[in-house]
Amino acid sequence: MTTESKTILLAGDGTTRAEQRLDMSNRHGLIAGATGTGKTVTLQVLAEGFARAGVPVFAVDVKGDLSGISQPGRPHKEIDRRVNLLGLSDYKASPHPTLFWDIFGERGHPVRTTISEMGPDILAALLDLNETQTGILYACFAIADDEGLLLLDLKDLRSLLAFMSDNAKALRGEYGNISSASVGAIQRRLLVLEAQGGERLFGEPAIALKDLMQKDFSGIGVISLLDAERLVRESPKLYAAFLLWLLSELFEELPEAGDLEQPKIVLFFDEAHLLFKDMPKGLLEKVEQVFRLIRSKAVGIYLITQSPLDVPENVLGQMGMKIQHALRAFTPKDQRAIRAVAAGFRNDTGVDVVGTITNLGLGEALVSSLNEDGAPTSVVAGTVPPPQAQIGPIEDATRAKAIADSPMSGRYETEIDRDSAFELLAERTEAAVERAEREAAQEAAEEAKQAQEKAAQKEAEQKARQEAREQRARSGGSRRQSAGEAFIKSTLRSVGRSLGSRLVRGILGSLRK
Repeated sequence: MTTESKTILLAGDGTTRAEQRLDMSNRHGLIAGATGTGKTVTLQVLAEGFARAGVPVFAVDVKGDLSGISQPGRPHKEIDRRVNLLGLSDYKASPHPTLFWDIFGERGHPVRTTISEMGPDILAALLDLNETQTGILYACFAIADDEGLLLLDLKDLRSLLAFMSDNAKALRGEYGNISSASVGAIQRRLLVLEAQGGERLFGEPAIALKDLMQKDFSGIGVISLLDAERLVRESPKLYAAFLLWLLSELFEELPEAGDLEQPKIVLFFDEAHLLFKDMPKGLLEKVEQVFRLIRSKAVGIYLITQSPLDVPENVLGQMGMKIQHALRAFTPKDQRAIRAVAAGFRNDTGVDVVGTITNLGLGEALVSSLNEDGAPTSVVAGTVPPPQAQIGPIEDATRAKAIADSPMSGRYETEIDRDSAFELLAERTEAAVERAEREAAQEAAEEAKQAQEKAAQKEAEQKARQEAREQRARSGGSRRQSAGEAFIKSTLRSVGRSLGSRLVRGILGSLRK
Protein backbone atom coordinates (compact mmCIF):
# COMPACT_ATOMS: atom_id res chain seq x y z
CA MET A 1 0.00 0.00 0.00
CA THR A 2 1.19 3.49 -0.77
CA THR A 3 0.29 5.58 2.26
CA GLU A 4 0.51 9.01 0.63
CA SER A 5 -2.11 8.44 -2.03
CA LYS A 6 -4.00 5.76 -0.04
CA THR A 7 -3.94 3.12 -2.71
CA ILE A 8 -3.19 -0.59 -2.90
CA LEU A 9 -0.89 -1.82 -5.66
CA LEU A 10 -2.76 -4.36 -7.77
CA ALA A 11 -0.29 -5.10 -10.58
CA GLY A 12 2.51 -3.61 -12.64
CA ASP A 13 5.19 -4.32 -15.22
CA GLY A 14 8.02 -2.13 -13.94
CA THR A 15 6.81 1.01 -15.70
CA THR A 16 3.04 0.93 -15.49
CA ARG A 17 1.11 0.40 -12.25
CA ALA A 18 -2.54 -0.41 -11.57
CA GLU A 19 -3.75 0.66 -8.14
CA GLN A 20 -6.90 0.41 -6.07
CA ARG A 21 -7.99 3.66 -4.43
CA LEU A 22 -9.21 3.14 -0.87
CA ASP A 23 -11.88 5.81 -1.27
CA MET A 24 -13.32 3.82 -4.19
CA SER A 25 -13.10 0.45 -2.50
CA ASN A 26 -16.75 0.42 -1.48
CA ARG A 27 -17.56 0.12 -5.20
CA HIS A 28 -16.85 -3.61 -5.03
CA GLY A 29 -14.57 -5.75 -7.16
CA LEU A 30 -14.08 -9.00 -9.03
CA ILE A 31 -11.15 -11.43 -9.20
CA ALA A 32 -11.60 -14.00 -11.97
CA GLY A 33 -9.53 -16.62 -13.73
CA ALA A 34 -9.15 -20.30 -14.43
CA THR A 35 -8.03 -22.74 -11.73
CA GLY A 36 -4.33 -22.40 -10.91
CA THR A 37 -3.80 -18.92 -12.34
CA GLY A 38 -3.18 -17.12 -9.04
CA LYS A 39 -6.59 -15.90 -7.83
CA THR A 40 -6.00 -16.93 -4.20
CA VAL A 41 -2.68 -15.08 -3.97
CA THR A 42 -4.29 -11.99 -5.51
CA LEU A 43 -7.06 -12.20 -2.91
CA GLN A 44 -4.41 -12.45 -0.19
CA VAL A 45 -2.52 -9.42 -1.55
CA LEU A 46 -5.70 -7.32 -1.52
CA ALA A 47 -6.76 -8.53 1.94
CA GLU A 48 -3.32 -7.68 3.35
CA GLY A 49 -3.40 -4.26 1.71
CA PHE A 50 -6.77 -3.40 3.22
CA ALA A 51 -5.70 -4.70 6.64
CA ARG A 52 -2.52 -2.58 6.66
CA ALA A 53 -4.68 0.43 5.79
CA GLY A 54 -6.76 -0.25 8.92
CA VAL A 55 -9.74 -1.83 7.17
CA PRO A 56 -11.23 -4.95 8.82
CA VAL A 57 -11.47 -7.86 6.38
CA PHE A 58 -13.81 -10.85 6.21
CA ALA A 59 -12.62 -13.53 3.78
CA VAL A 60 -13.84 -17.03 2.95
CA ASP A 61 -11.18 -19.72 2.72
CA VAL A 62 -12.68 -22.49 0.59
CA LYS A 63 -9.48 -24.49 0.05
CA GLY A 64 -7.59 -23.88 3.31
CA ASP A 65 -4.92 -21.87 1.46
CA LEU A 66 -5.47 -18.50 3.10
CA SER A 67 -4.59 -19.42 6.66
CA GLY A 68 -0.93 -18.52 5.97
CA ILE A 69 -1.97 -14.87 6.10
CA SER A 70 -1.53 -15.14 9.88
CA GLN A 71 2.20 -15.98 9.57
CA PRO A 72 5.16 -14.06 8.09
CA GLY A 73 6.15 -14.91 4.54
CA ARG A 74 9.03 -17.19 3.70
CA PRO A 75 11.84 -16.37 1.29
CA HIS A 76 11.24 -17.55 -2.27
CA LYS A 77 12.82 -16.71 -5.60
CA GLU A 78 9.44 -15.85 -7.17
CA ILE A 79 8.81 -13.34 -4.39
CA ASP A 80 12.25 -11.82 -5.03
CA ARG A 81 11.52 -11.61 -8.76
CA ARG A 82 8.25 -9.77 -8.25
CA VAL A 83 9.76 -7.43 -5.64
CA ASN A 84 12.52 -6.45 -8.06
CA LEU A 85 10.18 -6.15 -11.04
CA LEU A 86 7.78 -3.84 -9.24
CA GLY A 87 10.44 -1.90 -7.33
CA LEU A 88 9.01 -2.72 -3.89
CA SER A 89 11.82 -1.28 -1.78
CA ASP A 90 9.71 -1.29 1.36
CA TYR A 91 8.65 -4.93 1.02
CA LYS A 92 8.82 -6.80 4.32
CA ALA A 93 7.61 -10.28 5.21
CA SER A 94 5.07 -9.90 7.99
CA PRO A 95 2.02 -11.65 9.47
CA HIS A 96 -1.41 -10.09 9.85
CA PRO A 97 -3.79 -10.26 12.82
CA THR A 98 -6.20 -13.09 12.03
CA LEU A 99 -9.28 -14.61 13.60
CA PHE A 100 -10.32 -18.10 12.51
CA TRP A 101 -14.01 -18.97 12.19
CA ASP A 102 -15.81 -22.18 11.25
CA ILE A 103 -19.52 -22.94 11.15
CA PHE A 104 -18.75 -26.46 12.37
CA GLY A 105 -16.56 -25.13 15.17
CA GLU A 106 -13.69 -27.47 14.22
CA ARG A 107 -11.12 -25.18 12.59
CA GLY A 108 -12.16 -21.89 14.11
CA HIS A 109 -14.54 -20.22 16.52
CA PRO A 110 -18.15 -21.32 15.94
CA VAL A 111 -20.26 -19.08 13.72
CA ARG A 112 -23.98 -19.00 14.42
CA THR A 113 -27.02 -17.00 13.54
CA THR A 114 -30.70 -17.54 14.33
CA ILE A 115 -33.64 -18.60 12.21
CA SER A 116 -35.31 -15.25 12.91
CA GLU A 117 -32.25 -13.34 11.73
CA MET A 118 -31.93 -15.46 8.59
CA GLY A 119 -35.48 -14.56 7.57
CA PRO A 120 -37.98 -16.32 5.28
CA ASP A 121 -36.51 -15.17 1.94
CA ILE A 122 -33.04 -16.64 2.40
CA LEU A 123 -34.40 -19.67 4.25
CA ALA A 124 -36.86 -20.45 1.43
CA ALA A 125 -34.02 -20.29 -1.10
CA LEU A 126 -31.85 -22.48 1.14
CA LEU A 127 -34.62 -25.10 1.40
CA ASP A 128 -35.51 -24.76 -2.30
CA LEU A 129 -39.20 -24.22 -1.50
CA ASN A 130 -41.90 -23.64 -4.09
CA GLU A 131 -44.28 -20.67 -3.97
CA THR A 132 -46.89 -22.40 -1.78
CA GLN A 133 -44.31 -23.65 0.70
CA THR A 134 -42.67 -20.22 0.80
CA GLY A 135 -46.05 -18.72 1.68
CA ILE A 136 -46.39 -21.13 4.60
CA LEU A 137 -42.89 -20.18 5.76
CA TYR A 138 -43.91 -16.52 5.69
CA ALA A 139 -47.01 -17.42 7.74
CA CYS A 140 -44.75 -19.25 10.18
CA PHE A 141 -42.66 -16.13 10.76
CA ALA A 142 -45.82 -13.99 11.07
CA ILE A 143 -47.25 -16.32 13.72
CA ALA A 144 -43.95 -16.25 15.60
CA ASP A 145 -44.04 -12.45 15.62
CA ASP A 146 -47.70 -12.28 16.66
CA GLU A 147 -47.32 -14.88 19.40
CA GLY A 148 -43.98 -13.62 20.69
CA LEU A 149 -42.19 -16.87 19.83
CA LEU A 150 -38.42 -16.75 19.28
CA LEU A 151 -37.19 -18.77 16.31
CA LEU A 152 -33.59 -19.44 17.25
CA ASP A 153 -32.73 -22.89 15.92
CA LEU A 154 -34.12 -25.66 13.74
CA LYS A 155 -36.11 -27.31 16.52
CA ASP A 156 -37.95 -24.02 17.08
CA LEU A 157 -38.93 -23.90 13.41
CA ARG A 158 -39.95 -27.56 13.35
CA SER A 159 -42.11 -27.22 16.46
CA LEU A 160 -43.87 -24.13 15.15
CA LEU A 161 -44.57 -25.84 11.81
CA ALA A 162 -46.04 -28.80 13.71
CA PHE A 163 -48.21 -26.39 15.73
CA MET A 164 -49.44 -24.80 12.50
CA SER A 165 -50.34 -28.18 11.04
CA ASP A 166 -52.22 -29.24 14.19
CA ASN A 167 -54.12 -25.94 14.36
CA ALA A 168 -54.55 -25.25 10.64
CA LYS A 169 -58.33 -24.81 10.90
CA ALA A 170 -58.10 -22.21 13.67
CA LEU A 171 -55.27 -20.33 11.91
CA ARG A 172 -56.84 -20.34 8.44
CA GLY A 173 -58.91 -17.20 8.94
CA GLU A 174 -55.91 -14.99 9.71
CA TYR A 175 -52.98 -16.71 7.97
CA GLY A 176 -54.61 -18.48 5.02
CA ASN A 177 -54.77 -22.13 4.13
CA ILE A 178 -52.07 -24.23 5.78
CA SER A 179 -51.68 -27.50 3.93
CA SER A 180 -50.40 -30.40 5.98
CA ALA A 181 -48.71 -31.76 2.83
CA SER A 182 -46.76 -28.51 2.35
CA VAL A 183 -45.81 -28.39 6.02
CA GLY A 184 -44.61 -31.98 5.74
CA ALA A 185 -42.50 -31.12 2.71
CA ILE A 186 -40.83 -28.26 4.60
CA GLN A 187 -40.18 -30.53 7.58
CA ARG A 188 -38.44 -33.06 5.31
CA ARG A 189 -36.24 -30.33 3.83
CA LEU A 190 -35.30 -29.26 7.34
CA LEU A 191 -34.15 -32.80 8.13
CA VAL A 192 -31.84 -32.70 5.10
CA LEU A 193 -30.54 -29.28 6.12
CA GLU A 194 -29.85 -30.52 9.62
CA ALA A 195 -27.83 -33.43 8.24
CA GLN A 196 -25.77 -30.98 6.14
CA GLY A 197 -24.74 -28.89 9.13
CA GLY A 198 -27.68 -26.52 9.49
CA GLU A 199 -28.03 -27.50 13.12
CA ARG A 200 -24.57 -26.03 13.77
CA LEU A 201 -25.29 -22.73 12.01
CA PHE A 202 -28.57 -21.91 13.74
CA GLY A 203 -28.51 -21.14 17.44
CA GLU A 204 -27.01 -18.87 20.05
CA PRO A 205 -24.83 -17.06 20.82
CA ALA A 206 -25.17 -15.53 17.37
CA ILE A 207 -22.05 -13.89 16.00
CA ALA A 208 -21.89 -10.13 16.55
CA LEU A 209 -20.96 -7.97 13.59
CA LYS A 210 -18.61 -5.90 15.75
CA ASP A 211 -16.47 -8.99 16.24
CA LEU A 212 -15.90 -9.09 12.47
CA MET A 213 -15.01 -5.39 12.32
CA GLN A 214 -12.02 -5.04 14.59
CA LYS A 215 -8.57 -3.47 14.52
CA ASP A 216 -5.59 -4.52 16.58
CA PHE A 217 -3.73 -2.27 19.04
CA SER A 218 -1.62 -0.78 16.22
CA GLY A 219 -4.60 0.12 14.04
CA ILE A 220 -4.20 -2.76 11.56
CA GLY A 221 -7.48 -4.27 10.41
CA VAL A 222 -8.13 -7.76 11.74
CA ILE A 223 -8.67 -10.40 9.05
CA SER A 224 -11.58 -12.73 9.92
CA LEU A 225 -11.07 -15.96 8.02
CA LEU A 226 -14.02 -18.34 7.60
CA ASP A 227 -12.88 -21.90 6.97
CA ALA A 228 -15.44 -23.10 4.42
CA GLU A 229 -13.68 -26.12 2.93
CA ARG A 230 -16.06 -28.64 4.47
CA LEU A 231 -19.06 -26.34 4.17
CA VAL A 232 -18.68 -25.81 0.43
CA ARG A 233 -18.08 -29.52 -0.11
CA GLU A 234 -21.02 -30.80 1.94
CA SER A 235 -23.59 -28.01 1.67
CA PRO A 236 -22.94 -25.31 -0.94
CA LYS A 237 -26.48 -23.96 -0.47
CA LEU A 238 -25.84 -23.44 3.24
CA TYR A 239 -22.61 -21.63 2.34
CA ALA A 240 -24.50 -19.32 -0.02
CA ALA A 241 -27.25 -18.74 2.56
CA PHE A 242 -24.71 -17.72 5.20
CA LEU A 243 -23.07 -15.19 2.86
CA LEU A 244 -26.46 -13.75 1.94
CA TRP A 245 -27.32 -13.47 5.63
CA LEU A 246 -24.05 -11.65 6.31
CA LEU A 247 -24.75 -9.16 3.51
CA SER A 248 -28.28 -8.65 4.76
CA GLU A 249 -27.14 -8.17 8.34
CA LEU A 250 -24.51 -5.60 7.38
CA PHE A 251 -27.00 -3.75 5.22
CA GLU A 252 -29.63 -3.65 7.99
CA GLU A 253 -27.38 -2.90 10.94
CA LEU A 254 -24.76 -0.45 9.68
CA PRO A 255 -25.67 3.25 9.52
CA GLU A 256 -25.40 5.33 6.38
CA ALA A 257 -21.83 6.53 5.97
CA GLY A 258 -21.65 8.22 2.58
CA ASP A 259 -18.29 8.49 0.83
CA LEU A 260 -15.46 7.83 3.27
CA GLU A 261 -11.71 7.76 2.79
CA GLN A 262 -11.82 3.99 3.11
CA PRO A 263 -14.41 1.26 3.77
CA LYS A 264 -15.51 0.18 7.23
CA ILE A 265 -15.15 -3.45 6.17
CA VAL A 266 -14.41 -5.41 3.00
CA LEU A 267 -15.71 -8.90 2.22
CA PHE A 268 -14.07 -11.50 -0.01
CA PHE A 269 -16.42 -14.25 -1.22
CA ASP A 270 -14.66 -17.12 -2.99
CA GLU A 271 -16.57 -19.54 -5.23
CA ALA A 272 -18.98 -16.66 -5.86
CA HIS A 273 -20.95 -18.61 -8.47
CA LEU A 274 -22.46 -20.63 -5.58
CA LEU A 275 -23.93 -17.42 -4.24
CA PHE A 276 -26.18 -16.99 -7.28
CA LYS A 277 -26.73 -20.59 -8.39
CA ASP A 278 -30.46 -21.49 -8.63
CA MET A 279 -31.36 -18.28 -6.80
CA PRO A 280 -35.09 -17.40 -7.15
CA LYS A 281 -35.69 -14.33 -9.28
CA GLY A 282 -37.31 -12.37 -6.45
CA LEU A 283 -34.38 -13.00 -4.10
CA LEU A 284 -31.86 -12.21 -6.85
CA GLU A 285 -33.47 -8.81 -7.37
CA LYS A 286 -33.14 -8.09 -3.66
CA VAL A 287 -29.49 -9.20 -3.66
CA GLU A 288 -28.76 -6.92 -6.62
CA GLN A 289 -30.34 -4.08 -4.68
CA VAL A 290 -28.21 -4.85 -1.61
CA PHE A 291 -25.03 -4.78 -3.73
CA ARG A 292 -26.04 -1.38 -5.04
CA LEU A 293 -27.12 0.19 -1.76
CA ILE A 294 -24.63 -1.30 0.67
CA ARG A 295 -21.94 0.96 -0.81
CA SER A 296 -23.47 3.82 1.18
CA LYS A 297 -22.77 1.80 4.35
CA ALA A 298 -19.03 1.85 3.46
CA VAL A 299 -18.92 -1.89 2.72
CA GLY A 300 -16.88 -3.29 -0.16
CA ILE A 301 -17.70 -6.72 -1.63
CA TYR A 302 -15.12 -8.63 -3.67
CA LEU A 303 -16.19 -11.73 -5.57
CA ILE A 304 -13.77 -14.47 -6.61
CA THR A 305 -14.82 -16.89 -9.35
CA GLN A 306 -13.50 -18.59 -12.48
CA SER A 307 -15.38 -16.50 -15.03
CA PRO A 308 -17.06 -13.09 -14.80
CA LEU A 309 -20.00 -14.69 -16.59
CA ASP A 310 -20.69 -16.66 -13.37
CA VAL A 311 -21.97 -13.40 -11.87
CA PRO A 312 -25.41 -11.97 -12.79
CA GLU A 313 -25.10 -9.05 -15.19
CA ASN A 314 -26.72 -6.54 -12.82
CA VAL A 315 -24.22 -7.47 -10.12
CA LEU A 316 -21.26 -7.62 -12.50
CA GLY A 317 -22.05 -4.08 -13.65
CA GLN A 318 -21.45 -2.86 -10.08
CA MET A 319 -17.91 -4.26 -9.86
CA GLY A 320 -15.66 -1.18 -9.89
CA MET A 321 -12.40 -3.11 -9.73
CA LYS A 322 -11.70 -6.02 -12.09
CA ILE A 323 -8.72 -8.34 -11.95
CA GLN A 324 -8.76 -10.93 -14.72
CA HIS A 325 -6.30 -13.81 -14.61
CA ALA A 326 -5.85 -16.22 -17.49
CA LEU A 327 -8.75 -18.01 -19.15
CA ARG A 328 -8.46 -21.00 -21.46
CA ALA A 329 -10.15 -21.10 -24.86
CA PHE A 330 -10.54 -24.81 -25.58
CA THR A 331 -13.98 -24.63 -27.17
CA PRO A 332 -16.02 -22.15 -29.25
CA LYS A 333 -18.05 -21.49 -26.10
CA ASP A 334 -14.85 -20.59 -24.22
CA GLN A 335 -13.82 -18.25 -27.03
CA ARG A 336 -17.17 -16.45 -26.92
CA ALA A 337 -16.83 -16.11 -23.16
CA ILE A 338 -13.38 -14.57 -23.49
CA ARG A 339 -14.64 -12.03 -26.03
CA ALA A 340 -17.48 -11.14 -23.65
CA VAL A 341 -15.01 -10.69 -20.77
CA ALA A 342 -12.73 -8.52 -22.92
CA ALA A 343 -15.65 -6.30 -23.87
CA GLY A 344 -16.13 -5.44 -20.19
CA PHE A 345 -12.80 -3.60 -19.95
CA ARG A 346 -12.16 0.00 -20.89
CA ASN A 347 -9.31 -0.09 -23.39
CA ASP A 348 -7.82 3.27 -24.36
CA THR A 349 -4.29 2.03 -25.07
CA GLY A 350 -5.03 -0.61 -27.68
CA VAL A 351 -4.20 -3.65 -25.54
CA ASP A 352 -5.05 -6.93 -27.27
CA VAL A 353 -7.30 -7.98 -24.39
CA VAL A 354 -8.63 -11.17 -26.04
CA GLY A 355 -5.15 -12.39 -26.93
CA THR A 356 -3.66 -11.37 -23.60
CA ILE A 357 -6.29 -13.19 -21.49
CA THR A 358 -5.33 -16.56 -22.95
CA ASN A 359 -1.57 -15.94 -22.62
CA LEU A 360 -1.29 -14.59 -19.08
CA GLY A 361 1.17 -16.45 -16.88
CA LEU A 362 0.86 -17.44 -13.25
CA GLY A 363 0.36 -14.33 -11.15
CA GLU A 364 -0.22 -12.10 -14.16
CA ALA A 365 -3.51 -10.31 -14.75
CA LEU A 366 -5.46 -7.69 -16.64
CA VAL A 367 -6.52 -4.98 -14.22
CA SER A 368 -8.91 -2.06 -14.21
CA SER A 369 -10.07 0.01 -11.23
CA LEU A 370 -11.83 3.33 -10.62
CA ASN A 371 -10.15 6.72 -10.79
CA GLU A 372 -10.85 9.68 -8.50
CA ASP A 373 -13.97 10.50 -10.51
CA GLY A 374 -15.34 6.99 -10.17
CA ALA A 375 -14.74 6.16 -13.84
CA PRO A 376 -13.01 2.89 -14.91
CA THR A 377 -9.33 3.20 -15.73
CA SER A 378 -7.96 1.78 -18.96
CA VAL A 379 -7.01 -1.89 -18.68
CA VAL A 380 -3.41 -2.67 -17.67
CA ALA A 381 -1.59 -5.99 -18.01
CA GLY A 382 0.89 -6.72 -15.25
CA THR A 383 2.21 -8.93 -12.48
CA VAL A 384 0.49 -9.06 -9.11
CA PRO A 385 2.81 -8.13 -6.20
CA PRO A 386 3.76 -10.83 -3.69
CA PRO A 387 1.94 -11.09 -0.36
CA GLN A 388 3.90 -10.22 2.78
CA ALA A 389 2.48 -13.16 4.71
CA GLN A 390 2.96 -16.87 4.16
CA ILE A 391 1.55 -18.35 0.96
CA GLY A 392 -0.36 -21.56 1.61
CA PRO A 393 -1.91 -23.21 4.68
CA ILE A 394 -0.54 -23.32 8.21
CA GLU A 395 -0.06 -26.42 10.36
CA ASP A 396 -3.02 -27.65 12.42
CA ALA A 397 -1.05 -27.08 15.65
CA THR A 398 -0.37 -23.48 14.65
CA ARG A 399 -4.06 -22.95 13.92
CA ALA A 400 -5.09 -24.53 17.23
CA LYS A 401 -2.72 -22.25 19.16
CA ALA A 402 -4.03 -19.18 17.32
CA ILE A 403 -7.61 -20.14 18.19
CA ALA A 404 -6.72 -20.78 21.85
CA ASP A 405 -4.87 -17.43 22.13
CA SER A 406 -7.59 -15.51 20.28
CA PRO A 407 -9.48 -12.70 22.07
CA MET A 408 -12.65 -14.50 20.91
CA SER A 409 -11.69 -17.70 22.73
CA GLY A 410 -14.57 -18.87 24.95
CA ARG A 411 -17.03 -16.27 23.64
CA TYR A 412 -18.84 -18.50 21.15
CA GLU A 413 -17.73 -22.03 22.02
CA THR A 414 -20.53 -22.78 24.52
CA GLU A 415 -23.95 -22.97 22.92
CA ILE A 416 -26.88 -21.32 24.73
CA ASP A 417 -30.35 -22.87 24.56
CA ARG A 418 -32.71 -20.37 26.13
CA ASP A 419 -36.50 -20.64 26.13
CA SER A 420 -37.79 -20.07 22.62
CA ALA A 421 -40.55 -21.37 20.36
CA PHE A 422 -39.76 -25.04 21.04
CA GLU A 423 -39.94 -24.69 24.82
CA LEU A 424 -42.93 -22.32 24.84
CA LEU A 425 -44.96 -24.48 22.47
CA ALA A 426 -44.03 -27.55 24.52
CA GLU A 427 -45.29 -25.76 27.64
CA ARG A 428 -48.51 -24.83 25.85
CA THR A 429 -48.97 -28.42 24.70
CA GLU A 430 -48.29 -29.75 28.19
CA ALA A 431 -50.74 -27.24 29.67
CA ALA A 432 -53.37 -28.22 27.10
CA VAL A 433 -52.89 -31.90 27.91
CA GLU A 434 -53.17 -31.22 31.64
CA ARG A 435 -56.29 -29.12 31.05
CA ALA A 436 -57.84 -31.89 28.95
CA GLU A 437 -56.98 -34.45 31.63
CA ARG A 438 -58.57 -32.26 34.32
CA GLU A 439 -61.72 -31.79 32.25
CA ALA A 440 -61.89 -35.54 31.57
CA ALA A 441 -61.48 -36.27 35.29
CA GLN A 442 -64.18 -33.73 36.19
CA GLU A 443 -66.52 -35.24 33.60
CA ALA A 444 -65.85 -38.75 34.91
CA ALA A 445 -66.46 -37.59 38.48
CA GLU A 446 -69.74 -35.92 37.42
CA GLU A 447 -70.87 -39.07 35.65
CA ALA A 448 -69.97 -41.16 38.71
CA LYS A 449 -71.91 -38.78 40.94
CA GLN A 450 -74.97 -38.94 38.67
CA ALA A 451 -74.79 -42.74 38.58
CA GLN A 452 -74.52 -42.83 42.35
CA GLU A 453 -77.51 -40.52 42.75
CA LYS A 454 -79.51 -42.59 40.27
CA ALA A 455 -78.65 -45.80 42.14
CA ALA A 456 -79.64 -44.19 45.44
CA GLN A 457 -82.95 -43.01 43.94
CA LYS A 458 -83.65 -46.48 42.56
CA GLU A 459 -82.83 -48.00 45.91
CA ALA A 460 -85.19 -45.53 47.65
CA GLU A 461 -87.99 -46.34 45.19
CA GLN A 462 -87.53 -50.07 45.76
CA LYS A 463 -87.54 -49.51 49.47
CA ALA A 464 -90.74 -47.46 49.22
CA ARG A 465 -92.46 -50.18 47.21
CA GLN A 466 -91.34 -52.79 49.71
CA GLU A 467 -92.69 -50.71 52.57
CA ALA A 468 -96.01 -50.29 50.69
CA ARG A 469 -96.33 -54.05 50.22
CA GLU A 470 -95.55 -54.61 53.86
CA GLN A 471 -98.14 -51.97 54.82
CA ARG A 472 -100.82 -53.66 52.72
CA ALA A 473 -99.95 -56.98 54.28
CA ARG A 474 -100.27 -55.52 57.76
CA SER A 475 -103.65 -53.94 56.89
CA GLY A 476 -105.45 -57.27 56.07
CA GLY A 477 -103.73 -58.93 53.16
CA SER A 478 -105.45 -59.78 49.84
CA ARG A 479 -109.24 -59.86 49.85
CA ARG A 480 -111.51 -62.27 47.92
CA GLN A 481 -112.76 -60.82 44.68
CA SER A 482 -116.47 -60.61 44.00
CA ALA A 483 -117.84 -62.39 40.96
CA GLY A 484 -118.33 -59.02 39.15
CA GLU A 485 -114.79 -57.91 39.79
CA ALA A 486 -113.43 -61.24 38.61
CA PHE A 487 -115.49 -61.03 35.41
CA ILE A 488 -114.36 -57.48 34.64
CA LYS A 489 -110.66 -58.28 35.25
CA SER A 490 -110.91 -61.42 33.12
CA THR A 491 -112.50 -59.44 30.29
CA LEU A 492 -109.81 -56.68 30.47
CA ARG A 493 -107.02 -59.24 30.42
CA SER A 494 -108.53 -60.87 27.31
CA VAL A 495 -108.81 -57.54 25.47
CA GLY A 496 -105.22 -56.57 26.48
CA ARG A 497 -103.87 -59.83 25.13
CA SER A 498 -105.69 -59.33 21.83
CA LEU A 499 -104.34 -55.77 21.33
CA GLY A 500 -100.84 -56.80 22.37
CA SER A 501 -100.89 -59.60 19.87
CA ARG A 502 -101.83 -57.26 17.03
CA LEU A 503 -99.20 -54.67 18.09
CA VAL A 504 -96.47 -57.25 18.18
CA ARG A 505 -97.50 -58.63 14.87
CA GLY A 506 -97.52 -55.17 13.42
CA ILE A 507 -94.03 -54.38 14.61
CA LEU A 508 -92.60 -57.65 13.44
CA GLY A 509 -94.33 -57.25 10.12
CA SER A 510 -92.81 -53.82 9.70
CA LEU A 511 -89.34 -55.19 10.37
CA ARG A 512 -89.93 -58.00 7.90
CA LYS A 513 -90.78 -55.53 5.13
